[in-house]
Amino acid sequence: MTADRSLPRSERLRTLGAVRRLFSEGESGFVYPFRYLWFAEADSVPSVEVLFSVPKRYHKRANRRNLLRRRTKEAYRLQKELLTGRVEGINLDLALVYSTADLLSSAKIAHAVRKILETVASRL
Repeated sequence: MTADRSLPRSERLRTLGAVRRLFSEGESGFVYPFRYLWFAEADSVPSVEVLFSVPKRYHKRANRRNLLRRRTKEAYRLQKELLTGRVEGINLDLALVYSTADLLSSAKIAHAVRKILETVASRL
């Protein structure tokens, strides 16, 4: 059986209430180049929802923001099984905020995302 490596809409954090709760009550950390926030609560239906952000503060051009967001989504999509296997009875919200002006390669972004997912999985 192969792991599902898609990123459907149901796995994206998009409700305003959930985003506000994540940023007000969630735990945070930093792994270069990402600031990450996560919030976990017990739930009968386990799920992982993720939010990707590249602020205009660091990258003024939309094409660069889109490139970094695509690289981040791809890195998460390929490594999300590190997290999804550990959410037994837990609803997890995660935000990845690209917080540097540097334009990093896909490999470096993937390494940072992997470290973040391992950190959050160990704290669950």
